[in-house]
Amino acid sequence: MSAEIIRNIPIVDLMMGIPVSETNKEWYESFLPLLKDKESIDQFKMPAEYMFRDVPVLDKTDDYVAFLVGKMDEHGIDIALVGYFEGSEAAHSAKQHYPQRFIFDCPVDPNDGVDAVRAIRRAHDEFGIHSVSVFPCGCNPQVPIDDRRMWLVYGVCCELDLPVLVNVGVPGPRVPTAPQKVELVDEVCYHFPELKFVMRHGGEPWQDLAIKLMLKWPNLYYSTSAFAPKYYPQSIIDYANTRGADKILYAGYYPAGLSLERIFGELPEVAFKNETVWRKFLSDNARRVFKLPHAA
Repeated sequence: MSAEIIRNIPIVDLMMGIPVSETNKEWYESFLPLLKDKESIDQFKMPAEYMFRDVPVLDKTDDYVAFLVGKMDEHGIDIALVGYFEGSEAAHSAKQHYPQRFIFDCPVDPNDGVDAVRAIRRAHDEFGIHSVSVFPCGCNPQVPIDDRRMWLVYGVCCELDLPVLVNVGVPGPRVPTAPQKVELVDEVCYHFPELKFVMRHGGEPWQDLAIKLMLKWPNLYYSTSAFAPKYYPQSIIDYANTRGADKILYAGYYPAGLSLERIFGELPEVAFKNETVWRKFLSDNARRVFKLPHAA
């Protein structure tokens, strides 16, 4: 029954990446200096490889944008959120050739200060981004979720009405965890009540605290990025089935760590209770938070 429901939903995936190579090692260059253990540095294709089986390795192609659209069509993904970097030929190609299929996120490092703010403004005014993202434990140096360096990012996101997506919980790469403790989200929501804050990458082992904070703060959300559906926390599923139906948003992790075949092979086994919950999770919540056209 769930598989049939999923097939009839125009899915919004809030974490995909336009490939840049067969392995996409280029994505991780910015925080490689943070790594210290030899296995991460010398052996892993991606810094959290120990957590994922069968990290996708792609065939070489001259058009990764068209390749990604083909994968989206195969699995019923209507719209994908992908990264935008200034000068990115792939992002410009995606926007030009498939304007209805992609929305764009601007990753920033708050260590850049006002330059990060300027980058967000340019990306918004010149490219039409839909969100901003920060990986606190992957910044160099690391930047805690509630750090004053983050305040500039949160402020401009409020001004431009852009959701901010922030990694929370123990990071996959072998770097210190403290900057991503879920408790740090509380003060951010207090000082920036209009900020749409989306917690990325699961929040474990503090997922129950994440739920408590979502009950408390109206504009706080949770996405399932970087989690195979088999491992969605049970408390998150229970929350979506009850008071949190409007708060849980689907995000995959292709091709960084999970194949779409694995995601959509496991997804029908997730115990969401009815079609309404499935539709909100896979489509409607993202369209509301990211101001996307409502699907027919």
